[in-house]
Amino acid sequence: MMSGNYHHIDNQKVSGSVPAVTDPGHIPVQFAESNLQTFPPSGAQGKISGASRPPRDADDSFSKPVNGIEEPQQPGGWLRAFSVASYKPYFDVDTVDVLERIKDSLFPFNGSFNEKTTNNPDLYGPFWICTTLIFVAASIGTFVTYVAHKVEKKEWNYDINVVTWSAGLFYGYVTLVPLALYVILKYFSAPSGLVQLFCLYGYSLFIFIPTLCLSIVPLEIFRWIVAGVAGFMSASFVALNLRAHIMSAGERWFLIVAGIFLLQLALSVVLKMYLFTVTF
Repeated sequence: MMSGNYHHIDNQKVSGSVPAVTDPGHIPVQFAESNLQTFPPSGAQGKISGASRPPRDADDSFSKPVNGIEEPQQPGGWLRAFSVASYKPYFDVDTVDVLERIKDSLFPFNGSFNEKTTNNPDLYGPFWICTTLIFVAASIGTFVTYVAHKVEKKEWNYDINVVTWSAGLFYGYVTLVPLALYVILKYFSAPSGLVQLFCLYGYSLFIFIPTLCLSIVPLEIFRWIVAGVAGFMSASFVALNLRAHIMSAGERWFLIVAGIFLLQLALSVVLKMYLFTVTF
């Protein structure tokens, strides 16, 4: 019984020791203005830009809006030749444009190619044609020699130099010949656009793609006929498109046109002699 009384007294003491607290309601609390720095900072801090932009040397071509942004400033003078952006307009062609220019190269006597490409010469077509020619010439030339050796039951070894020789021939021809012609025309006060010459000579080589394919036929006389026709068409295409322009160079215009024609014709002879002449 006594333990129960003590327990009752302790409960009264505990309950009496906690005073009642009334609800004061909502008390507004004010904080002092924060001194924390906002991130990202509003101004440039060292090498980090506050506008959250990629670094200057980053390729942000895919992050730019299509419209409303001006192109970055390009280097001027001769330094533009080392800028990739300087060549972008010459690759801005679609399939229709390239096919139309290829068709013009197959009809050389129209002589209207230069007029059509005066304002928008391209380098995409010439690059594609030369690259295709390299692989076609190497593969078909190798196949022709392989078949000839097998027919004669001779030992045959693959010659890797065919690829490097073809690359040097086509890339070198379509680069050095127009460059030399550009200098010659400028000397005779009849300058022509260098890119336009690259374009003309590049498309003039397209006829050699089907020519190389036809050279699979194992008839020597047929190969010579095909090479001669292709060379004549390619040479006529270049010469007739440049004739009207070169005539302003004076009395020697005929010699220049004749040299252009013969040089292009010689290219087909070199292709026939090197790629399709089988030696055992």
